[in-house]
Order: sequence, then C-alpha cells, then structure tokens
Amino acid sequence: MTERELVQLIREKNALGAQEFLRRYGALVRYVAEPILEDAGACEDCLQEVAHRVWDRIGSFDEERGSFKAWLTTITRNLALNMKRSAKPAESYEALDTELPSDSPGPEETAVKNAAAAALRAAVDSLPKNERILIYRRFFYNQSLAQIAAETGLSERAAEGRIYRIKAKLAEMLKEYRDDR
Repeated sequence: MTERELVQLIREKNALGAQEFLRRYGALVRYVAEPILEDAGACEDCLQEVAHRVWDRIGSFDEERGSFKAWLTTITRNLALNMKRSAKPAESYEALDTELPSDSPGPEETAVKNAAAAALRAAVDSLPKNERILIYRRFFYNQSLAQIAAETGLSERAAEGRIYRIKAKLAEMLKEYRDDR
C-alpha cells in the first residue's frame, strides 16, 4: 500500500487505514516523541493522541506542501512538547504583582523574532543534506549525541564536533540577527 493510498483510506475513515497507520508509523511516532517525553508510558499516550489527531485532521494535510511523514513528525513533535509542558506544575497566579509592567513582547519585538525565525529556517534549509539532518536530529527531534552517533555511525565526539561547526556556520549566516552585535 502506498502512502497516498493510506492517506485516502484515512480520509475515508476506513478502519484499515487506522490499522495500517499504526503498523507503518507507530515506530516513527515513538522515535520522535521518546527523546522529548523521556517516558515510555507518556510515549504510548502520545502515539494514541497522534493517531487520533491524524484521523481527525487528515483534511488539513496537503501533499503539495510536504510529505505525509513530515506532516506526521511535526504533529508528533508539537504534541510531545505540549505534553511535556503540561506535565510541569503550574505556577500560582496569586503571587503575581499587578503593578509590574508586562514582560510580553511588543509588536516590534515580535516582528523581529518572526523575521529571525524565518531566516533561521531558510539558513537551515540551505545547508547540505548531511548537515541539515544533524541539526534536525539534535535540535528538532531533541536526540542525544549518543543516539545521533549510534544512528549515523559517527562517534559522539565527531557528532558533537560537526554539530558545533554547523552551528558556527549558521551563526555566521545569521549574524545580523544576533543580540550581541
């Protein structure tokens, strides 16, 4: 069954599509969620929630904007990060002083941050594929150096060195957005 056929089955709400999704992509979802959640039980909860979201939101998937796998990993990553954030205890709002000015960014600061984020995405996209993969593994999927090393065939020290050099290259590409100019 092709990816396109699987997406069509999910769009049709065919139970076979749900079974095939879990069989084919369950390991990928766990692979993306585990470094973020760091708990097998939470990982399984994440897998179930991702499957539910894919089932409910398949209409928002546009194959012209990207692959199903990319769409799925983005959903998984965002959900895992949200689950991790929600697991932290909330701060008490009673302790807030109402006389303090707001720390939220103003429109100008928000615009600068959005431009910097767009420039970072463009800079990462311009990297050679092998460098881009290392950056995604380390900072998008939150993989440890040990996991990156094991899966790429590099030593941990080599992986760390390459990532350091790639970060330096990105910093040079983005020097106009740095605060310490």
